[in-house]
Amino acid sequence: MNTYLNVPLYEKVPSSELTLRMKRFLSEMNKDHPEWEMAVIFSKVNMYYFTGTMQDGILLIQRDDEPVLWVRRSFERACAESMFPAIKPMNSYRDAVESIKDFPGTVHVETETVPVAMLQRFQKYFPFKGIKSLDRQISRVRALKSKYELSIMEKAGKLHARLLEELVPGLLREGMSEAEFAGELYSVMMKEGHHGVSRFAMFDTDIGLGQVAFGESSIYPSFFNGPGGNYGMCPAVPAIGSRERRLRKGDLVFVDLGFGVNGYHTDKTVTYVFGGSLPEDTVKIHKKCVELQERIAEGLKPGTIPENLYNSIMDGLDGSFLKNFMGFGNRQVKFLGHGIGLHIDEWPVIARGFTEPLEEGYAIAVEPKKGIENIGMVGIENTFVITREGGRCITGNNPGLIKV
Repeated sequence: MNTYLNVPLYEKVPSSELTLRMKRFLSEMNKDHPEWEMAVIFSKVNMYYFTGTMQDGILLIQRDDEPVLWVRRSFERACAESMFPAIKPMNSYRDAVESIKDFPGTVHVETETVPVAMLQRFQKYFPFKGIKSLDRQISRVRALKSKYELSIMEKAGKLHARLLEELVPGLLREGMSEAEFAGELYSVMMKEGHHGVSRFAMFDTDIGLGQVAFGESSIYPSFFNGPGGNYGMCPAVPAIGSRERRLRKGDLVFVDLGFGVNGYHTDKTVTYVFGGSLPEDTVKIHKKCVELQERIAEGLKPGTIPENLYNSIMDGLDGSFLKNFMGFGNRQVKFLGHGIGLHIDEWPVIARGFTEPLEEGYAIAVEPKKGIENIGMVGIENTFVITREGGRCITGNNPGLIKV
């Protein structure tokens, strides 16, 4: 091995952590699919979760054999940064298939993320006939954060709070464009310790930093499955920020973004009022959203059913408040919060249809927001950890509408 690969550039995921994750995954598979024989992980984020490295290859998991990480590129790097016990090089799937004694009729894969063409290439060498999903099992395993994971997220949360509550006001100046603000914001994020990307599980989603918007831009239509929006750079890049929309006195500034450390994210939204004031009824609506966040957080306890929590909050809101709540116009999203970790949008979701109880150690981003015509999106978002006493916020406590 080249000597430069021995330089300890990165903190490794402990082997005990990797062992526990695989053990929990196998338990979920045995519970839901007692007949399973083989599971294959293709996606890089799940590969990282189970092995501590992110390479071009596959993680091959057989029911009655040792899991093996087969790496096409880079085998050297995988060995240098991972404590996974079995890492082997391959030039193609043919190398991996030679280790298989008996081929199963069905293989479990990440059906939410694996392209059909990739699966077909894999099937040329692995002659299986049936395909089943393992997405739910991985989602359950990843939802429950270990002390190791939470320690990383708590670090991200502290840096996130400092960024949005203390540093952003110093970046805002009259006449700057959304795009300029986003660029300067990203530079500060990197200096503060951000890992550089914001990852989403949602298919083909790329929004750069998050949603950074001035005034009415924050309620502009967006494909993104969230309450807010923004004009974006252009139709080909409907994200980051507009070069034309410039900051004016009296603008509401909406900043909704993830902050990441060592792969793990927190999610947070803070609003600012630049060089003026907002109408009194707008301020009241914002404060109502903050109160809703506190009520939702109180319900983030082990045993709580997400669907029940969602219904209890939504049923308590009157028709006038529900208009443009969690979006604007007919673009309202149907959730109040979402799991978060290696992806910003993880399982579970505080929404209808999620009936499995919360567990202590889950991390949930709560984001009650409401769009206001000609003004923008008010509201708040913070990341909470499920505890017996309710959600513990790890991203600061500023209620927003910070005057600049």
